[in-house]
Amino acid sequence: MPLAFYMDVHVPAAITQGLRRRNVDAITSQEDGTRRASDEALLLRATELGRVLVSQDTDLLGIAAAWQSIGQEFSGLIFAPQQPANIGRYIDDLELIAICCEPHELANSIQRLPLQ
Repeated sequence: MPLAFYMDVHVPAAITQGLRRRNVDAITSQEDGTRRASDEALLLRATELGRVLVSQDTDLLGIAAAWQSIGQEFSGLIFAPQQPANIGRYIDDLELIAICCEPHELANSIQRLPLQ
């Protein structure tokens, strides 16, 4: 199964649009009807859909780390700090992750952008 992303409300639309132009599977929380969902609910929803959550919300870092510590499974979190100058870089990095990684490789992990 190819890697797919679930973009939370904080991620600029330009990132989602850029990924889609590159044929990367990405849906937004707005499209899924979870615009006002809690951070925990977003991580759970992404996991239910088998998608890696992409967020710029620092609260999700703590939630994902807490889930890791108690063994709560989730499909993965990619954290992209809010830096408008990095939008193109984030698109490149997310495309690379989508091409090179399998969903199980990101499961229960936290990745940070930009990639080093």
